[in-house]
Amino acid sequence: MTQTVGDFVVDRLHQWGVRRIFGYPGDGINGVFGAMQRAPDKLEFVQTRHEEMAAFMASAHAKFTGELGVCIATSGPGASHLITGLYDARMDHMPVLAIVGQQARAALGGHYQQEIDLAAMFRDVAGSFVQQASVPGQVRHLVDRAIRTALAERRVTAIILPNDLQDLPYEPPARAHGTLHSGVGWSAPRMIPRVADLGRAADVLNAGRRVAILAGAGALGATDELIAVADRLNAGAAKALLGKAALPDDLPWVTGAIGLLGTEPSYKLMTECDTLLMVGSGFPYAEFLPKEGQARGVQIDLKADMLSLRYPMEVNLQGDAAETLRALLTLLEQKDMGSWRDRIRRWNRNWSETLEARALQDAEPVNPQRVARELSARLPANAIVTSDSGSCANWYARDIRVQRGMMCSLSGGLASMGAAVPYAIAARFAHPQRPVVAMVGDGAMQMNNLAELITVAKYCKAAGGTTPAWGTAPWICVVFNNQDLNQVTWEQRVMEGDQKFEASQTIPDVPYHRFAELIGLRGIFVDQPAALGPALDEAFAADRPVLLEVRTDPNVAPLPPHVTLKQAKAFASALLQGDPDESSVIVDTAKQVLASVLPGRKERD
Repeated sequence: MTQTVGDFVVDRLHQWGVRRIFGYPGDGINGVFGAMQRAPDKLEFVQTRHEEMAAFMASAHAKFTGELGVCIATSGPGASHLITGLYDARMDHMPVLAIVGQQARAALGGHYQQEIDLAAMFRDVAGSFVQQASVPGQVRHLVDRAIRTALAERRVTAIILPNDLQDLPYEPPARAHGTLHSGVGWSAPRMIPRVADLGRAADVLNAGRRVAILAGAGALGATDELIAVADRLNAGAAKALLGKAALPDDLPWVTGAIGLLGTEPSYKLMTECDTLLMVGSGFPYAEFLPKEGQARGVQIDLKADMLSLRYPMEVNLQGDAAETLRALLTLLEQKDMGSWRDRIRRWNRNWSETLEARALQDAEPVNPQRVARELSARLPANAIVTSDSGSCANWYARDIRVQRGMMCSLSGGLASMGAAVPYAIAARFAHPQRPVVAMVGDGAMQMNNLAELITVAKYCKAAGGTTPAWGTAPWICVVFNNQDLNQVTWEQRVMEGDQKFEASQTIPDVPYHRFAELIGLRGIFVDQPAALGPALDEAFAADRPVLLEVRTDPNVAPLPPHVTLKQAKAFASALLQGDPDESSVIVDTAKQVLASVLPGRKERD
């Protein structure tokens, strides 16, 4: 049988090591889908309910495997639906390739149905490489260059294939002027700074007395090196959200998350350090870093455009985190055990007591912080945890304690709603023997995650699905049902000084657990705190994916680690205007604040 362009694309992806592709079909891309059907041993196709979810899954696949993520969609609306998920990959520096269909070449420019200028549309999100194929001999170098660029630059790339081109016989490029003859293959280089620059960085770090480390996603593969450097410097370490799994939380000098969703010890670590070592992080909120001039700075990052961007660093080192830290370690002097780490331990101990007290405060009906802490206590060491954006991300950031070997992620730079369930699906396909837990707010469930539970049912054999590749390890979606777009509600109160705008914030109460049961999953509902632990135990023991719906209190404040005078005034203003939940807000917030100053608490450092 003659090899078509579609056949060649599938074969070339396989040669590059691609084994899984996420997407949704349509007539604009049928030539490639036909090729996938003819070569079932080359690519596993995961059918999503929406193209945006396919792009999120491709982004998550890259995060949880280190491989290229690939998504596919038809022309017109199929291609445009990918955009949000692709921006998630772009902003978190993930290598993702989007393959999309287009109308027939002869129709282009004729205001044809589903004709969109896709190259222009993708130019920002896939600006490193986006090209539309015109002839069969061009397709080879488009696939090769798109994949190599995505992997090398950790960027999104896109290939546009007109539908009539996909079914033409494939012809390799002729040996003639104006043709290209590309090949397969790329290996990551060993990127390490020059010895002189490492020496300058070591001088800065050796001179510091109170060293703080901020670890981000770029440090996820450098856990051993981070620990070794931190111990050599007697440093404390905070983590950006995307770097949550870079260091285990049982280390007494690890202060947890930083920023609005962060911890009080991380805030103190940054405000009281005299030296900052930032590793693989693009953490955006400069107000949570040391004041300019307070600390000397060293930064390590693969990408030069991320260096000295958030804080004016004295030494900027472009290189791989693990390689650079290993080289730097040989130049670092062992600091004497001193008061700095003792202070950090005290901060952590006090903060742990505060979090526990807050989680155990009564709420109407269930305290959302308690949900996260009960879940954290039951997570196996090999679990993968995903979180959506919204108030649940606060509890994920502060109360999920990472053990060594765990993996965690969420939509970081884009902070998009709707990523947790597709992330958890991609995690399951990538690691079928590992427990996976998604933490999701009810707003994200209603927006798009509820439909993706159908994808879970489609592939989970225990739920009547089609493939044993899903595995048998626990897969749990924890839904925080508070009938409120809670993060924005609190932002209205604390940042804008406005009362809760019920027309925009209140959402319908949906029986998510019953929907799960309807499609063959296990559904569990909790509206009493005492039932939470047993429900989680039941979920982890279930023989199929579980949706655990917990009725949580929207008026438990996701308090930042440091409340500014401006925020306090705005909050007071919102209450003075007559917030619709005023009485509950006052009571619940008072409980949360008083939890940090209960009788018997030790004096804070």
